[in-house]
Amino acid sequence: MTTRKELTEALRERYCSGTFSDRIKILDEFVALTGYHRKHAIRLLRSAATATTAAHERNRVYDEAVLLALTALWEAGDRVCGKRLKALIPMLVDAMERHGHLALDPIIKDKILKVSAATIDRLLAATRLHIDGQRKRRKGIGAAIRRSIPVRTFADWRDPVPGFFEIDMVEHCGGPKTDGDFVHSLVLTDIASGWTECLAMRMRNQDLVIEGFKKAACDLSFPMLGVDSDNDSAFMNQGVFDYCKEHGLEQTRSRPYKKNDQAWVEQKNGSIVRRLVGYGRLSGAEATLALAKLYASSRLYVNFFQPSFKLKSKTRDGARVHKVYFAPATPCERLIAHASVSAVIKKNLAAQFLELDPVRLLQQIRDAQRVLSEISAHGVPAAVSSPVPDVAAFLSSLSSAWKDGEARPTHRKQPTAKHWWKTRVDPFADAWPAIEGWLIAEPAISANEMMNRLAAMIPDLYARKAQLRTMQRRVKAWRAMRATELVMGGLLGHPVPPVEV
Repeated sequence: MTTRKELTEALRERYCSGTFSDRIKILDEFVALTGYHRKHAIRLLRSAATATTAAHERNRVYDEAVLLALTALWEAGDRVCGKRLKALIPMLVDAMERHGHLALDPIIKDKILKVSAATIDRLLAATRLHIDGQRKRRKGIGAAIRRSIPVRTFADWRDPVPGFFEIDMVEHCGGPKTDGDFVHSLVLTDIASGWTECLAMRMRNQDLVIEGFKKAACDLSFPMLGVDSDNDSAFMNQGVFDYCKEHGLEQTRSRPYKKNDQAWVEQKNGSIVRRLVGYGRLSGAEATLALAKLYASSRLYVNFFQPSFKLKSKTRDGARVHKVYFAPATPCERLIAHASVSAVIKKNLAAQFLELDPVRLLQQIRDAQRVLSEISAHGVPAAVSSPVPDVAAFLSSLSSAWKDGEARPTHRKQPTAKHWWKTRVDPFADAWPAIEGWLIAEPAISANEMMNRLAAMIPDLYARKAQLRTMQRRVKAWRAMRATELVMGGLLGHPVPPVEV
């Protein structure tokens, strides 16, 4: 565009002062160079010359101050996406101001509250740019128990009231399963609100599953009405069946090898458990206690300050699936807005929300993740840990935490040992004394000649002479070592036997 303007300014005076034939030639060349329509080109060349002015710079609505405040809120929200952060900002700003963690200028606060989700993603794009499976299903037992429990698919949920949970277990084995028992996470997700409870289990055991149900029922603000699980033997057994029947819980199960039947809890396995704990190996009592401490803080942070999406409708047109979601909301907000939840429960949830400090909860989560990272990497927590910063220091670090990369200690890469050992068998391990004798007796002998001698002596191993390149490298290294010994020995005054290299 700048080149076209310069060309127009250069030709305008010639076009206006030229004859009719000259103007036709100038106009033809101008149209051919710029691609303008002929009438538009005539209007440009006939217009009066305008003084060149500096390019007008667009006024920035969201300046650096807004970006800093938005970055701090994004970190306090555990780096959620723009759409979820948009729904979280009003309550997060209110909570942080109520606890004295935030004091925004009225103009900045007004812009923060009005910013759109797309603008949030655009403003945080540079910040995010700076930052850098499948489980085998155990074969169940107790076919009679499974037959007595009805199957419920994803489409059968319709719109249940709060209290119906999908349950699943996540094994923290760190990849390949070797020996020993590994810590498990029992995950319960409410279908109506998305409320998620995570419990640490020392091992996969049906008695621990029942204890987890009891603890979740005590922690929940609303009653449990039913549980839906997969066909794991830890769920499909007489103990769990009797517990559900005794406490009036409706027990259902998914179809075998159909993970979409439990899409709600499978989503939380990745967005909550793996996001908080990572994929490291955890085993033993210390790891179980550390994981339980992490879940004690994260359950409040996730359910009160982490907006999530909920599917509203799904339509299929051939191979194309169109999904529509409700506006992002926290599980607490969905419970308060649900018509079937009693006024007492809503009042208790609102009072509990006012007492919670999201920054303090996030700090407790980071401290627990630091302990889990040490256990996963070294088997035991660090003997001497660095002093835990107070809330004010932790809050001040949120605006610049992105510069250090990954904020969650459970997701940082652990240093690995340098690979120094050999993984292949030395083909000349037995024959090297003879080879070294040939090199000392005949310094000018070639590797090819020695390979021929070995093939004649031991045809079973060296008849094909496939080790010739290895022989050449070994001989070259041996001669280099002897040359170094000759030079360094002479410099240090040590007698060195005369060896021709």
